[in-house]
Amino acid sequence: MDGRFGLEVPRSLQEACDPRRMALLVYDMQAGILGQINERDRVIRRAVEVVQAARAAEVRTFFLRHVTLPPELMGVSQLRMWSGWQRVERAADVVSPFPPDAAQTQLIPEMRPTAHEAVIDKITMSAFEGTWLDIVLRDCGITTVVVIGVAIEIGIEPTIRHAADLGYIPVVVTDACGGGDREAAERSLAALRFAGDALLTSAEEFRSVLGSG
Repeated sequence: MDGRFGLEVPRSLQEACDPRRMALLVYDMQAGILGQINERDRVIRRAVEVVQAARAAEVRTFFLRHVTLPPELMGVSQLRMWSGWQRVERAADVVSPFPPDAAQTQLIPEMRPTAHEAVIDKITMSAFEGTWLDIVLRDCGITTVVVIGVAIEIGIEPTIRHAADLGYIPVVVTDACGGGDREAAERSLAALRFAGDALLTSAEEFRSVLGSG
């Protein structure tokens, strides 16, 4: 462990991953999103391994869901974004793709939270923007956030960068993450490696650090 001025500065995955001060964020493992993801089965398999290891180590775990508002309540940025995603010319043609109660919005059965975990709904790409996540993590003394799920190039990269800006140590379990566009996902991971804020690891290494390997 490195340090200065009385502060402990983790350098390795082992040092950063103290279960008492770590949270697992399971990002958007929803039925309608996973259908658009490359290597869906691999992502689910590895994500299940990570969640099981986190539960065994009593790591605080949060599941994120992307939900959408009725078009009548969408603002300018939401209408612009969904116009692009839905490839429609007019804001009047935008539909709400992920209403909270819709089948496509639900977490897949393999990612069903326990009574000791929580689900956070969001309308943004960063898991921290407009949600109560940061408040709860700070109240629990969390210093490291581990992220798995989908999609790397859409929501996981913004979440990792936001986590670093908020002062957390971000960890990305790369093989427990997936992308809709392979090249874009690879660019996101390369950018995160270059920036150096995040620790990038595999499901096997993460499980080993928690003693579940």
